[in-house]
Amino acid sequence: MQFTYHENCGDETINISDDIYRYIIKARRHKIDDEIYFRNLKDDFIYKYILQSISKRDALLTLESKEEKLVKAKHSLHIGWSVIDPKTVEKYISSLNEIGVDKITFIYSSFSQKNFKPNFEKLRKILINSSQQCGRSSMMKLEICESLELFLKAYPQSKILDFSENKLESTTSVDTILIGTEGGFSHEERALFKEENILGLNSNLILRSETAAISVASKILL
Repeated sequence: MQFTYHENCGDETINISDDIYRYIIKARRHKIDDEIYFRNLKDDFIYKYILQSISKRDALLTLESKEEKLVKAKHSLHIGWSVIDPKTVEKYISSLNEIGVDKITFIYSSFSQKNFKPNFEKLRKILINSSQQCGRSSMMKLEICESLELFLKAYPQSKILDFSENKLESTTSVDTILIGTEGGFSHEERALFKEENILGLNSNLILRSETAAISVASKILL
């Protein structure tokens, strides 16, 4: 772990219990006067706390110092991701977080199953654990959009990953990119796309939606 997440870090004192307590006290075996680093994933500071007291169920720490330390990808990437099975998203979102994706908007496109609903609370827990491992200083932002048309109105300069001779390269300038379901996009949705915004991958293979998302993020950010 690069740090431990605590939503109240920055306060003069914090109390840890439950999972954080078990990790720091039981698993890491920290003792009184140990230095422990925390982030709140809301600002760019990393906070150093001193362990003051330990009871059977919780522990008290006091703030020693803080340092502004921004850890993020070299480029800000926003992915518009057509809604797929939430279990698949939950399996792969930590990889996108570690690559450095700044934001994901889940979109109900024509071929999305409307009964699929992202569990934002569960995704947030996955992102916290992932951020603790990879060290990024801010939480990936998540939102939902009811249709591809509304998404393109909100983000009109979006690039679209689809079949195209215009290939996505590592040097291609992309801030927002749209990825469809495994069924791709409907004819009605494709009619919304501007030709110059459509990008393809240099592959003849058909990728699953999650593979496309990771491939695109890696190509742009790494």
